[in-house]
Amino acid sequence: MSEHRSHSAAAAATRGARAHGRIPQRTTSAGPTTASGHRAPRPEARHAQRTTGKHSGPAQAPQHSSDVRSAGRTTAAHPQRRHPRGTTPTDRRTQGGGAPPRAVKRGFGAGLPRRRLIALFVVAVLVFGVVLVRITLLQTSGARSYTLAGTHQRTQETVLHASRGVIFDRNGDELALSVPATTIFVNPKLVGDADATAAALGTMLQLTPERQQNLAEAMRNKDKSFVYVARQIDDASAASVMALKLAGVDSYRESTRVIPGGDLARGVIGHTDTDGTGTAGLEQQYDKLLTGVDGELVREHDRQGRSIPGTGTVAAPAVPGNDIVSTIDRSIQFTLEQALLARASELGARGGTAIVEETSTGNILAMASVRRDDMGVYHVTTANVGAVDSYEPGSVAKVVTIAAGLNEGVVTPDSSLRVPGRIVYDSGTPWAFTITDAEPHATEDMSVHDILVHSSNIGTIGVSQLIGAEKQYDYMTAFGLGQRSALGFPGESKGILKQWQQWQGTERITPAYGYGVAATAIQLVGAVNTIANNGLYVAPRLVQAIIGQDGTMRPVAASATRQVVSPQTAQQMNLIMRDVVCDGTATRAQVDGITIAGKTGTGVKAVDGQYSSAAKVKAYYSSFVGFFPAEAPRVTTLISIDEPPAGNIDRFGGTAAAPVFQAVVPTIMHQLGIQPPNAAGGCPAR
Repeated sequence: MSEHRSHSAAAAATRGARAHGRIPQRTTSAGPTTASGHRAPRPEARHAQRTTGKHSGPAQAPQHSSDVRSAGRTTAAHPQRRHPRGTTPTDRRTQGGGAPPRAVKRGFGAGLPRRRLIALFVVAVLVFGVVLVRITLLQTSGARSYTLAGTHQRTQETVLHASRGVIFDRNGDELALSVPATTIFVNPKLVGDADATAAALGTMLQLTPERQQNLAEAMRNKDKSFVYVARQIDDASAASVMALKLAGVDSYRESTRVIPGGDLARGVIGHTDTDGTGTAGLEQQYDKLLTGVDGELVREHDRQGRSIPGTGTVAAPAVPGNDIVSTIDRSIQFTLEQALLARASELGARGGTAIVEETSTGNILAMASVRRDDMGVYHVTTANVGAVDSYEPGSVAKVVTIAAGLNEGVVTPDSSLRVPGRIVYDSGTPWAFTITDAEPHATEDMSVHDILVHSSNIGTIGVSQLIGAEKQYDYMTAFGLGQRSALGFPGESKGILKQWQQWQGTERITPAYGYGVAATAIQLVGAVNTIANNGLYVAPRLVQAIIGQDGTMRPVAASATRQVVSPQTAQQMNLIMRDVVCDGTATRAQVDGITIAGKTGTGVKAVDGQYSSAAKVKAYYSSFVGFFPAEAPRVTTLISIDEPPAGNIDRFGGTAAAPVFQAVVPTIMHQLGIQPPNAAGGCPAR
């Protein structure tokens, strides 16, 4: 009994100690163990025990230690065990005298419904699938577009300008060609300091302050990606600029047009603009043939916009233009220009024009124009005056009238006409007009031969009246007056020749001797050439062949010809015109050892819409047109002097222009290999 009391007392003491928290109580949750091997209670469990000890009524008898360990294993093994409705594990254990409940540690998703886990898995699979498909697309179909975008960011396309075709003379010498040059440009989007960049470029390229300022303004415009700095500069200057390594500044190769002979044949060749487009002369006329097809060069550039050397790739090669073979003979052209410059300067004339035409083909071997500038210096003009300017031809037109009379049969070379020293047209009227001959004479009988040799205005009017106004007009047009030639030269003039029905007053008679009409030099040389060519008109031409890109030469077809007068009439005119040189007004055109045939002309220039003589200002066009050798003509040549001295004998064609003809004939003969048909060439000894 005493043993029972001891046991009861010990139990009571134990419960009291637990109530005051001095003895640890085992829990169901996993936790740290004590030194005796028992697990220490979790803080929240201890709190629960203290609460229970104070408020749950009488202390329960302790279970055997083996029961406690058994209960702990059972509870831990079955965290999801179901219990009677309306009770909690704590209640049941308290009611049954068991230990307090152990906290249950739940795993991830342990409390989620099964279908939620499945949904999460499906979503994860779909997201992974979309990513996988996107990666596949980027590596296949999208790869090219992204590659191109990246390439575009670091590359730049540059035009490869096609080389313009060469213009050759008849012997294959280059008259105009394109040579490599460098163009400097800037991309404003890549320029940091516009003013500093413009200043550096201005110093290196010697730009004017205005040009430098404009360049700086252009570089501040970030909407632009291309601005020219300098076009077609030499390689040394371009290298100096590129050595500065300025951000956004780059260069490309193109060609620039040069004329090896300087001003040689400048008016015929013409010129191009900076972009290589023909704007005058043959350059303009044959621009489509001379122009090639541009290519494309793709180059990589760094962040500053500078090209990376060695990265250029030709995306499309440039195709050069066609070459053209002109009819110009470089040596003859040079000789003609120099002789014309010398004579114009010697006379103090305003300028001059000259043309050398091959008789049988119409090929223009030389075509020159010179002019005196405001400083009094003479130079070769850039305008082809012989094709674009027209003037009253004066007595050169008498060749047409006399040839028409002979061909119509109304006169012969020996026919005699009564020629007064002067005539007054519309006498007694306000518009009365007095006509005289250059050489004063009394009324006399003159043969048709002498009328032409001595250049009688009044005698020529007599022949014209015999053939009539309509025939006069028809022959003038047949000889090529009043219409553009077949040259097709840009800006070519057709001259002035009214329809014969529109001729009024003095216009009914003055065209016969070259007044009241206007003609170009190319028209006049063509008219006289018709006589030299046995009465057959051949159109003048400046281009005889085209050389294609494959090197094949294609001849340019000659224009249609027409028989204007009979060979017999042409031969009669040939003989008369020889005497013009030997005994008439063109004696200063004679060349020893060769027979020359030709005709002089002196036309009065119009000033302010009226003849300069009426305006009391004397100004003339003085001309000579001749061909040689007269026995078998090879070359026809025109020389015209613009405004020779008006107050002396040098104003006439025979004195102002004929000496130039005389000076160039030897060179022409040498260049063409012309030999006199016989040893007795030239004028007969007097």
